[in-house]
Amino acid sequence: MSDLVAMLGLPLLACLLMGSILSYLGIHVLKREVIFIDIAVAQVAAVGALAAHLAFDVEDGSLISYLCSLACVLAIAGFYSVARHKVTEISIEAIIGISYAITAAGALFLIGVAPGHAHADEMLAGALLWVTGQQLLVGLVVFAAVGFGLWLVRKPISAVSRDYAAAAADGLNVAWWDFLFYALLGVVITVAVRLSGVVTVFALLIIPATTSALFATSWFARLLLAWLVVIIASTAGLLFSYRYDFSMGPAIALSLGTLLAVVATIVRLRQRWTVRPA
Repeated sequence: MSDLVAMLGLPLLACLLMGSILSYLGIHVLKREVIFIDIAVAQVAAVGALAAHLAFDVEDGSLISYLCSLACVLAIAGFYSVARHKVTEISIEAIIGISYAITAAGALFLIGVAPGHAHADEMLAGALLWVTGQQLLVGLVVFAAVGFGLWLVRKPISAVSRDYAAAAADGLNVAWWDFLFYALLGVVITVAVRLSGVVTVFALLIIPATTSALFATSWFARLLLAWLVVIIASTAGLLFSYRYDFSMGPAIALSLGTLLAVVATIVRLRQRWTVRPA
């Protein structure tokens, strides 16, 4: 038991820490219909880290690497907010997909210029097994600050998430609130991806929020259910990885996906049973 706690304690804390903020952001992401924003922003952050490695010869986790990633994330946040406001011929989801393709190509080019850089593999699968207390402390400070900021501006950001056009008609500066949301989301993703990789972060962002949407419509109820999903799936995924010597990040993503599939099946069967004629 002591070995189990020693190996899985910090990874579980990391998952719960990330899931607490990603679940809330995921509800907004679903309402805004920008499902792949996580992967796109993570790719942009990776380009920033690779650029820092080439320009300043620094490794991942250094302050300069974080600052370069953050600068790229803020730039793409500004681009998305302006594009959504100004470009009406193309959906924001298509713009996000295009930007991902371009930045992915840029990342591959930079990796080719700087061979041996390990960021690409870690960005996908993560390194949850090796997470440290210092990394968790940094994550706690960043996520708490972002969470507090989101709470302060919850009304305008929620209004934009619910109905972009209606918020604009009501006089809200939708481009500014869009930028702020994407910027805060980008900050969270930049830190979270370095803890657990894109696969895990994407799963924690989308799947708990989707699962909670099957049962509730209010923000508070959905958030509580999403947190419950994070706790159950993270624990199950880590135990699975420990038992079968499987990579932690993919195990958690698989656990989240399995839980969603089971819950969706139960909900569907219940609906069919409810409407079955007597």
